[in-house]
Amino acid sequence: MKLVSRYIERDGTGRVALIPENPEDMWHAYNLISHGDTIRASTIRKVQTESATGSSSSSRVRTMLTVEVETIDFDTQACVLRLKGRNVEENPYVKMGAYHTVDIEPNRKFSLTKACWDIVALERIDMACDPSQNADVAAVIMHEGLANVCLVTGAMTLVRAKIDVTIPRKRKGSTSQHEKGLQKFYDTVLQAILRHVNFEVTRCILLASPGFVKDHFFEYMMQWASKNDNRMLIDNKSKFLLIHASSGFKHSLKEVLADPAVTSRMADTKAMAEVKALENFYAVLQTEPSRAFYGLKHVLKANEGQAIDTLLVSDNLFRSQSVEERKTYVKLVESVRDNGGTTRIFSSLHVSGEQLIQLTGVAAILRFPMPELEEEPLDSDEDS
Repeated sequence: MKLVSRYIERDGTGRVALIPENPEDMWHAYNLISHGDTIRASTIRKVQTESATGSSSSSRVRTMLTVEVETIDFDTQACVLRLKGRNVEENPYVKMGAYHTVDIEPNRKFSLTKACWDIVALERIDMACDPSQNADVAAVIMHEGLANVCLVTGAMTLVRAKIDVTIPRKRKGSTSQHEKGLQKFYDTVLQAILRHVNFEVTRCILLASPGFVKDHFFEYMMQWASKNDNRMLIDNKSKFLLIHASSGFKHSLKEVLADPAVTSRMADTKAMAEVKALENFYAVLQTEPSRAFYGLKHVLKANEGQAIDTLLVSDNLFRSQSVEERKTYVKLVESVRDNGGTTRIFSSLHVSGEQLIQLTGVAAILRFPMPELEEEPLDSDEDS
């Protein structure tokens, strides 16, 4: 993300101009823009004009519009952020108060104005504009006939390609059809890796499968690279790491990222920090349940007693349309930090973030046991 300008007053009001440069930046923009914010960007509007004779014609014009955001839609496949709202500034083509949908795309500048820039939003900008935050890990989760090619970034897991190929079974006396099917499958996965993995940025490529599928595929890929003199694969051979996985489905990525061999290779990435924090929470929940709680009611009670050592919170809670709800979670984050605790904000598009959402989206590991909280019931919506 490129930061063009930043004007934020002491009272928290202000404007920031940004240019998203890749899909990761679009995700950060989605998390930054909230209901009620004002966005200014270039957009196309269909304009009706009437001539002196009474005939009308329509044309499409590009204009700068300022809208107050009412609905936010993020299309992860097309990598487009669609913001619908009312026009709040005079414009020759659009009336005041008229609805318009502004599309935010990569490499297109936009300005965002908020009534209050809280600490979570400001940290999101700092993180998005940090050049070290890139998709430095790729993963291919596979079993015979199925593979998911993923990019693991600090904020999310992107499934770039899903390969599903029917492989005929081995028959008595003949395995040629089975081998042809396998070769077609391996070749499709190989082409997906070449298309979607940026070897200049990626530091580690995980090949994970049950049994020997990953080993056979890796052997096939290296033979293909030698035969076709593909220097990219040959020069980056050391970046591939073969790991066991229970299946070729995306959810197996969680167990892959928890593997000690992967942990050592990914030690300094944000994605790994999230996985470790969630693993630690589950471990404490099993061994000392009076030191691990989830659900807003329990976590707020623990925070009142300054007991929170590590706070785990999902970023989708900061996208709530309710301003009061957003403020509750922002105050919780600030309070935990003021009391010397650590906060981990999980991406809801990351495998670890998906797990946290199943635990109501907010959880905490405490400094000391609070058995009295175990007797307090969860709120009805959190319990469900």
